[in-house]
Amino acid sequence: MAEPAGVSDLPLPAGFLVGHATTARGDSGCTVVICPPGARGGVDVRGGGTGTRELEPLAPLANAEGPTAVLMTGGSAFGLGAADGVVGWLEQRGLGRWTPIGVVPLVPTAVVFDLTAGDPLARPGPVQGHAACEAARPGVPDRGRVGAGSGTAVGKVLGREHATASGVGYAAQLLAGGVTVAAVAVANAFGDVLGADGSVIGGPLDDHGSLMRSAEVLTQISDPPDLAGHDQSTTLVCVCTDAPLDKRGCGIVARIAAAGIARAVDPAFTPIDGDVAFCVASGTAPPPEPGFAVSWLLTLVGSAAATVTAAAIRDAVVQSAAGE
Repeated sequence: MAEPAGVSDLPLPAGFLVGHATTARGDSGCTVVICPPGARGGVDVRGGGTGTRELEPLAPLANAEGPTAVLMTGGSAFGLGAADGVVGWLEQRGLGRWTPIGVVPLVPTAVVFDLTAGDPLARPGPVQGHAACEAARPGVPDRGRVGAGSGTAVGKVLGREHATASGVGYAAQLLAGGVTVAAVAVANAFGDVLGADGSVIGGPLDDHGSLMRSAEVLTQISDPPDLAGHDQSTTLVCVCTDAPLDKRGCGIVARIAAAGIARAVDPAFTPIDGDVAFCVASGTAPPPEPGFAVSWLLTLVGSAAATVTAAAIRDAVVQSAAGE
């Protein structure tokens, strides 16, 4: 399963921090990406079963330029409360959008459904959100069954008991000119995770433990299964780059990055997946003048974003298996 040339575990772009925290039982958790001051952000929502908080500040017409942090968390809608811990941690350090009464941290958040991985009442909350910020570090993030990936699995067409364990993955690419494009992914898809060669590396397992292909299994199912046994599902990704993108550009790159989800997950963007792609850019160099130069920059960065998104999703499965 060779990745495209240039994809590696290069460190995060300067100024970005990633931290994880898990619940006491270790079967759920959250992952935070703390952004450099002044970063811009955008988001692309593809899944039909999303759980989110505060995505509106990333909309093209919203007043705020970008997020203070991005949170990816387990616990489904209940896990959205973990963002309160992130907000409090950021406020204590004076990080956020200025207002007359002090800073207001903006923390767009998206969730995965992992409530059947363990105790459904033990989901991430403010304590885990705060702990993830305390653990946030530069460099190459921890991967595998950590943070928001603690209770994840992929290939759930035959139920979670036949699925492949997954987790958090990471990949980065260095472009000519010194621009870094990196992706942190949480893979909890209904569908399979495919290698770069199209082979199934994470999917449903038969009774002998051999991988099957969900697209083929689906053709053999005539009656709808009990969805409760198949889990709600989601793939989340946060692209971090030091390219000089404005807010509109971040939204465009987030949309292109979603193509990386479709490359690595089959099927993707289903009604029972909550797929969301974020893009945050920290570059301070003046952006190109409007016209072809901007389009070319977005094409270059977007292409890399899709590549590292796919690689990070695959890495989530590989790192999970390595940690077992």
